[in-house]
Formats: sequence, C-alpha cells, structure tokens
Amino acid sequence: MNKDWVLTQESFDALLAWLDPRRENAAEQYEDIRRRLIKIFICRGCYEPEDLADETINRVVKKLKEIESSFIGDPRRYFYGVANKVHMEYLRRKPAQPPQPTKDDDEIERQEREDKCLGQCLGRLTSENRELFEQYFRYEKRAKIEHRKRLAEQLGIALNALRIRAHRIRAFLQQCMQDCLEQAVG
Repeated sequence: MNKDWVLTQESFDALLAWLDPRRENAAEQYEDIRRRLIKIFICRGCYEPEDLADETINRVVKKLKEIESSFIGDPRRYFYGVANKVHMEYLRRKPAQPPQPTKDDDEIERQEREDKCLGQCLGRLTSENRELFEQYFRYEKRAKIEHRKRLAEQLGIALNALRIRAHRIRAFLQQCMQDCLEQAVG
C-alpha cells in the first residue's frame, strides 16, 4: 500500500455511508468489523493485530470508489477478503522471532482463567438474560441512554425495572466469576 496515503474524513464518511445509510448503524458496523478483524489476526498468531486491522480498513477505503457501485452483498465479506491478502503479506514479511510478550506468564494464565470462567458463567444464564445483559451494556454515553429506553419499551417494563434486572444479572455473573476463579486457583 502507498505509505503516503492518508485516511481523510471524506474517505471515512464515504466508508460509513457504504456500510449503512444510517450513520449510527454504520458506526456500529465499523466498530464491529474492526473488532472482528483484530480477532482474526490474533487467532492467526499475528503480533500486530490492531495495525493489520487498520491496514485492512485503509485498503478497503482506498479501493471504495472502484467497488462501491458494483459490489453486491455484505461489505464485511469484502473486508475479510482483504484481510486474507494482508495476512498473506504479513506472513511473507513476518519477523523470525516473535517480540517478547509484554505480559508475564502469570498474567496470561490469570486472563485465560478469567475468560474461561466468564464463558462458563455466561453459559449459565438463560438465553433471555444473556441477551438482555449484552443489550444493556452494549453502548456508551448518549447512545447507551437512548438504547436502554428503547430496550425497556420493547420489554414492556419501566426503565427502573430494566436497571434492576441488569443489576441482578451482573451480580449473578460477579458471584459466579468469583466462585469459578476461587475453584480454579484452589
């Protein structure tokens, strides 16, 4: 890729418009795509997953004018195709020795235990409670407030009742995590 090329606001706005005509939905899709790209590169053992995800997005943005009128289907698939090419290039230039991990083995082990426990605890929730929990904590700032109001309306309950439900689910998860971690260590 041309190293002199810089992502402009205009290019970024065009990308969001391609993802979804509603800007808020487009922003959510962008964040989701970037998060998934990072996850893909992590799973493939890449040492710079964020940089590779950004490189992928930049390439898509640079190519956008050529493809947006003719591309059919979910734009995510295009990102994933470009990510495959970026990964192939990465493998060709990959350093012989991986950089030294910034976390020590104890920290990595602790994080793995926490991830495993969180998965188990989320699995103990009913699908309805898991969905409610994920929806309740999905957004930040103003979007969070509006989303929670809509969620309460969808469920046909008062906003305070929604808060109480979310608090109970969170309390259950915290206790479950604590119990699971104690068992894992002990």
